[in-house]
Amino acid sequence: MAVEALTLVEAGGYSNLVLPGLLRTSGLDQRDRALVTDLVYGTLRQQGRADHLLARASHRPLPELDPPVRAALRVGTYQLLSGVAPHAAVGATVGALAGWSSPASVRRAAPYANAVLRRVAELGPDWPWPAGDDPGAVAVRTSHPRWIVELLRRDLGDDAEAVLASANEPPAVTLRPNPLRTTPEALAAELAGSGRSTRSDGLTEAGRVRASGDGVQVEAGRLVPSALLVRGVGDLARLPAVAEGRATPQDQASQAVAAAIGARPGERILDLAAAPGGKATAMAEGMGDEGLVVAADLRPRRAARVRDAAVRLGLRSVQVIAADGLDLPLRGPDARTAPEAGGRAAPIGELGARPADEAAGRFDRVLLDAPCSGLGVLRRRPEARWRLDPSDIERVAALQRELLAAAVARVQPGGLVAYCVCTLTREETLDIDTWAAGAFPALTAVTGPGAPWRPHGRGALLLPTAAGTDGMFLLLLRAPAPDQLPEPVR
Repeated sequence: MAVEALTLVEAGGYSNLVLPGLLRTSGLDQRDRALVTDLVYGTLRQQGRADHLLARASHRPLPELDPPVRAALRVGTYQLLSGVAPHAAVGATVGALAGWSSPASVRRAAPYANAVLRRVAELGPDWPWPAGDDPGAVAVRTSHPRWIVELLRRDLGDDAEAVLASANEPPAVTLRPNPLRTTPEALAAELAGSGRSTRSDGLTEAGRVRASGDGVQVEAGRLVPSALLVRGVGDLARLPAVAEGRATPQDQASQAVAAAIGARPGERILDLAAAPGGKATAMAEGMGDEGLVVAADLRPRRAARVRDAAVRLGLRSVQVIAADGLDLPLRGPDARTAPEAGGRAAPIGELGARPADEAAGRFDRVLLDAPCSGLGVLRRRPEARWRLDPSDIERVAALQRELLAAAVARVQPGGLVAYCVCTLTREETLDIDTWAAGAFPALTAVTGPGAPWRPHGRGALLLPTAAGTDGMFLLLLRAPAPDQLPEPVR
């Protein structure tokens, strides 16, 4: 199954969607599901190191192989790097190819794979990694493309190599309690109770939640104390606390961004690029579900994920629209369509058909969680490092500037604009801040979160190494009090 998943990911699928879909129809028990998950994500993270070894062990270039054969060789090499006995790693990989349905060339490649993996095994355990500080050597050792190494060295200096290494660690599984339905203490006890025996410490002397059950561990987050870091709970989508709306899987960095925006009951909030809905629903929860959160996303399928999240959490204040953030079909505050009965979020669609006047189309707080290169979440989206191209950085930065201008146009006088990206590049953080300062001189920067966030221009940067979270940049801008916002400088 790991080989199948990796083949689908190489063909353009996303690991966080491909793998859960395969697992849910697999019939595997929790232990085997965990093994397959490790094989898929671990292989993607260590692909650069695996390819380095395979190039030494094979006379055939990897690009010339059938995709399933290439995936199998990488899985087998990852197992060898992880300390799996050579006979087990080689045997399992060759067996997967020998039983492949089609094309027949994959089955015929089983003896070849057997020979290559045996040669790889002979290279270790003192693996022949290139030494030195050359970007190419660091790229192999940290399993990244060379250009990403060079880019992060330019932008992060001495922190770059630790950040690169952190991208190869499994991300923490983090839950955000829904304060409308539970408390961190109650949720921790519930999660720990999924084991056969339970011990709940409630709040420790440091004020941190901690609980444990047989095979399940729960503790409070370092960055967001109300967040819960969990281990041993299995498929989160099947977890009753998640399925029944008492919790949402969300990294602490994203939870911290939603908290920093500070949405208050009764306010009008706009999330300009909302999918999959974590920050939009977090803001709605923080408002006590009193007010309006308009959650927009360009693609209808992604917008549907936001709607489903709001429905699961029972949030009536969230209204979802499938629309381009550069051209939102918004009406005024009198057009707030009542949510569906039973606490269900309003259906996807326009909030109104007639044009909004200048004041009615504005909001108290506007969040732009902008599309970005994603270099702060490579451990969570490991295939992204192999898909990105250097030209993507400036292309996406241009889109970020357009969307930020659209966000500023939607904030009301005295309101707050929040720009955040889960990346670390200068072009998408400092350069955007510099551009915004020139384009919107009347907007003033608001102090962002404190340590372990670090000042970055007028905003704040959170490295993945600072608190074991995703990497994130946040810029908060306050609109001027006069009735009319200034036109952006062109």
